[in-house]
Amino acid sequence: MIALTKIQAAQERIKDVAVNTPFSYAPYLSEEAGCNVYLKKENLQITGAFKLRGAYNKLATLSDAQREAGVVAASAGNHAQGVAYSAAAFDTKAIIVMPESTPLTKIDGVKHYGAEVILAGTNYDEAYAYAKEYGEKNHLTFVHPFEDEEVMAGQGTVALEILDKCQTLDAVLIPVGGGGLIGGMASAIKALSPSTKVIGVSAKGAPAFKNSYELKKAVDTTSVRTIADGIAVCDTSAVTLATALECVDEMIGVDDEEIASAILYLLERQKLVVEGAGAVGVAALLYHKVEYLKGKNVAVVLSGGNMDVTLLSVIIEKGLLKSHRKMKVTVTLVDKPGSLMRFTEILQELNANIVHISYDRTSISLDYGDANVTVHMETKGKAHQEEIMKALQSEGYLSQR
Repeated sequence: MIALTKIQAAQERIKDVAVNTPFSYAPYLSEEAGCNVYLKKENLQITGAFKLRGAYNKLATLSDAQREAGVVAASAGNHAQGVAYSAAAFDTKAIIVMPESTPLTKIDGVKHYGAEVILAGTNYDEAYAYAKEYGEKNHLTFVHPFEDEEVMAGQGTVALEILDKCQTLDAVLIPVGGGGLIGGMASAIKALSPSTKVIGVSAKGAPAFKNSYELKKAVDTTSVRTIADGIAVCDTSAVTLATALECVDEMIGVDDEEIASAILYLLERQKLVVEGAGAVGVAALLYHKVEYLKGKNVAVVLSGGNMDVTLLSVIIEKGLLKSHRKMKVTVTLVDKPGSLMRFTEILQELNANIVHISYDRTSISLDYGDANVTVHMETKGKAHQEEIMKALQSEGYLSQR
């Protein structure tokens, strides 16, 4: 458990650097979840994530000689930007090792703050091993993203801000990857509000920390696969696990479908861009993972907003299909003048808006003289889609979705 005095000292160090991000009631989400939900919007932090807090606090506690030599860190993106920003503030050289699959937006974010980026490894753990070796060879101080008391103390300042604005919280939902955020926050919460439940939320595709918590010993996984890249950690830290076992009340998991739905929900209903790791707490509420929270006051940490726009576009497209606001239909037409026009006239009469159409007459599955037409269209819900399919079938089209 991180000492409250250490977390309070971190708050004093970072007060002129890290933003005291908004903490506000979410009415629509509260209605969906059946509890009073308050969102801590760390996605609006200067670097787009809470990681700035721990990184700056760590660099602030280094000696002048250490800062003069420089620092090195490994990160999937948010810790990297936090270290890069902090290093620039202290005029310190920073080397950031990132996995080769890191989204371009996060790489550019790190370079923007003046740090040097090295891409190495297929995941965080491989990048971490490279960074540790690089730091030892070049006499750089390694800034760990979570297994460090000063880093954890910096992350714990999120809890101090929450409790300053709401002293009657029944529970706090916190994203969990390596455990630094929940370790720091849980330490502060249990010191100031022992009755508040601390609930960790991890991605099912990266279950190492949750498994370790349940087994009460550190266990690792051989691989991770999740859209929540910020919490995609294979190895469990014995340091952060020890803090979690002392201060955390429960660990739950959410899958990628649930995370994607939460990202889209936050975008549409809260007007917030939140990355996968930052959306796991909302996913847990939307899918009612913790039933005893009904009617309670619940805080959810939106830990980051550095979303890869390519992934976001896929999530939006799939979300529109799942919610019956878009559909794709393929029909076989006789390849002659007027056939396509009659088909599109039917869709026009049904108020379906065509956004893309393709025409294929060369597929080997087609009879000579036929053509497959695939139409992507905007629709007005499930009933509207059923009406379209019924009309096409009644007109004799061989249609499939």
